[in-house]
Amino acid sequence: MLGIATSIWPKYLLGKLPVKQLPHPLTAPPEIFRPDTWRREESPVYLIGRSFWLLNEEVDISLMPTGLTYAQWAPLLKLYLGQASTMADLSRECQIDAGAMTRMLDRLEAKGLVQRVRSIEDRRFVHIELTKMGCDKAEKIPEMLSKCMNSFLAGFTLDEWNQLKDLLKRLVANGERTRTPG
Repeated sequence: MLGIATSIWPKYLLGKLPVKQLPHPLTAPPEIFRPDTWRREESPVYLIGRSFWLLNEEVDISLMPTGLTYAQWAPLLKLYLGQASTMADLSRECQIDAGAMTRMLDRLEAKGLVQRVRSIEDRRFVHIELTKMGCDKAEKIPEMLSKCMNSFLAGFTLDEWNQLKDLLKRLVANGERTRTPG
């Protein structure tokens, strides 16, 4: 189950979504899907995954003028919002392994968006800081993401969006209950 979940949601969102508790403990699941009638196009996993990948493409196109890729905006935004300050923080917050985050930071540093600064208190730690250019780019990310999300919600009312959000939170809650620890 974990492999499916991690392929659908961006890693930086996993474990961060607020989950509305269901009124009753998880019981035997309803028989909504059956092997003889199962179709991928009707699967919530497929629909959510397809939505994610389409949004990913939209965000990439939207970010082209900034020179950022989809994978690069999350660390910049985490730094900008003060949600991370070291490579280990970024790796954990973005749910990217340390080696991949190191390579990502190398690319962001080469673009002049971040800089590594050794800690004065403990020289074993290296803090990651946004440069002026990195701060300028990071400041624009929420606006771009909001535009992309709003385009995906075209035709939805606010009530429909809130209902969809609640349903997705329930789906996440069900998935978290069925995860095998470890």
